[in-house]
Amino acid sequence: MGLIVTDALLDGERVGLRCEGGLIEALGPEVAPGDGEETIDAGGMLLVPPFVNAHTHAAMTLFRGFGDDLPLMEWLEGHIWPAEARLKPEDVYWGTRLAAIEMIRSGTTRFVDMYWHEGEAARAVGDAGLRAVISSVFIDGLDPGKGEGMRPAALAQLDEIQELAAADGRVDATFGPHAIYTVSAESLRWLAEQAAERGLGFSIHLSETQGEVDDCLEAHGIRPAHYLDELGCLGERAILAHGVFLDDAELELIAERGATVAINTSANSKLAVGGAFPYGRAREAGVRVGLGTDGVSSNNNLDMFEEVKLFSLMAKHDSGDPAAAPAGEALEIARGLNSPALGGTPLEPGEPADFLLLDPETPELSVGDLDAGLVYAATGSVVDTTVVAGRALMRGREVEGEAEAIAEVRARAARLTSPP
Repeated sequence: MGLIVTDALLDGERVGLRCEGGLIEALGPEVAPGDGEETIDAGGMLLVPPFVNAHTHAAMTLFRGFGDDLPLMEWLEGHIWPAEARLKPEDVYWGTRLAAIEMIRSGTTRFVDMYWHEGEAARAVGDAGLRAVISSVFIDGLDPGKGEGMRPAALAQLDEIQELAAADGRVDATFGPHAIYTVSAESLRWLAEQAAERGLGFSIHLSETQGEVDDCLEAHGIRPAHYLDELGCLGERAILAHGVFLDDAELELIAERGATVAINTSANSKLAVGGAFPYGRAREAGVRVGLGTDGVSSNNNLDMFEEVKLFSLMAKHDSGDPAAAPAGEALEIARGLNSPALGGTPLEPGEPADFLLLDPETPELSVGDLDAGLVYAATGSVVDTTVVAGRALMRGREVEGEAEAIAEVRARAARLTSPP
């Protein structure tokens, strides 16, 4: 039997919603429960689409609050990478489980992940009931020989994710080269070819710092987006994280190729990378965009309500235009509806039965325009119920397994971040 939601408020109208086979079967004022059907009485709660986190490293809940307030490369090389060298597969499982709970509690139902031990991350997503695009980090240290030796393992890891994906249909596999400054041209070209042959996505950090751009110009004579394009890495399934220092020609190229930029306003601001994503110019060029939190060690949370507010405010501040990234437009981006590569789920019959019920009695949503309230006032605490594929993962703000995940991550984080 499917799930029925009754007495929900959608665009000012009381509606019901019927889920069947993981999809929205019917939506409207005429939808009512039948005998024996599982029913959620929304009691006038607000029915809205969920968020899509376009770029994160979910298991980095293990490193929340570790190595804060440092420059990007000092933070990575001196703290995060040494700690990650001590990771065990089960650490990644539990770190991802805790991240999944945090996302469920704040209204995210799908996320794009790049991390180590990707099979454990995929298993955690399956157990949590969320959706995710999972990749493994590929780093060959700019050594083509090392990269060639890594290829069999990369394909084996991909097969592992795809096997899990076939089992539940909520996990997708993708390739995850870390960045142009950590992966050789030969490896990037091979990964792009593999992605194209298999019809899979391609996720990479790009133009996160001015230094990355300067080094690319010195080494290759072209800017990062053009460098990726020469290697065959830009396309409709490519997700480019950050993009802070993309110039107009790069934005036009990315738009032409149909690639997506995952904007990470909070993490970029915290790490003081020196600029903001040029949203106004990207919008004018027709670039597809989404919003990501990045990992919680550089954010430090996974709350997309916070992310969409900061994105909209930064777009206004950077452009000097208070009308830039208005609330409705910012929400569409945060919900993954600006790019097909992100898999956003609109509230329509035939679409995946992924949605949220929000409490309208919270102070943040009690008065004023709903879109403005969601972007400028609300936090994840307004989410009462989170549903994925017709299954309620949270009701009344209770998520199964929360206490166990917190305890596991506390213990594992203590081991990973203690001096060797």
